[in-house]
Amino acid sequence: MNGENPGYAGFIQRHTHLSHSSLVPSIRLFLAAKVTPLWSATEAYLNAHNMAPPFWAFAWPGSEALARHITDHPELVRGRRVLDFAAGCGLAGLACARAGAEVQASETDPLAAAAILLNAAHNDLNINVINEDLVGAACRWDVLLCGDVCYEAPMAAHILPWLRHCARQALVIIADPGRKYAPVEGIETVARYMVPTSLELEDKASREVTLLRLLAA
Repeated sequence: MNGENPGYAGFIQRHTHLSHSSLVPSIRLFLAAKVTPLWSATEAYLNAHNMAPPFWAFAWPGSEALARHITDHPELVRGRRVLDFAAGCGLAGLACARAGAEVQASETDPLAAAAILLNAAHNDLNINVINEDLVGAACRWDVLLCGDVCYEAPMAAHILPWLRHCARQALVIIADPGRKYAPVEGIETVARYMVPTSLELEDKASREVTLLRLLAA
């Protein structure tokens, strides 16, 4: 990642601890123990630097399901070019790197990008982090993995046309934990996973996550 700010890594390490997701415990991640303390601790910093809330500090159900699926089916990505799109903490991309893929992870939040690099380094895995919005870029990947990206209408409207275009030449999988704006047409169900969740983040103790293959436009 170009232009990495060394202060980000220290900030992340001060406000998180090494932990793991429920479905892929073998991958260690810098995660927040609870939502409220991190939000409180980072509010002033985020406001001062005009940054987004720290979604990168949690292993969300969509990324957990993707990482579990890749762990169980490494042949899907081994030796292939993979993009972990809107990667968050980078869990799905880390699972792909461990399976032998050439991985890029994209995030518009520079703190998230720094967190992915920290997580990759701690697991002795190599991921190229792209700190920009890739929507509209020419597809240069064989597989695109998208975690929980359809939680808002503007976000879904922004990314889905591009993802369908990419699906003309790549495998595109979206992990949907039951969000309102996930696609309902032009999809194939790949797998389903029940993922334990925190009531601080979700409205229930577990969510069923459906992995959807997006078909080309």
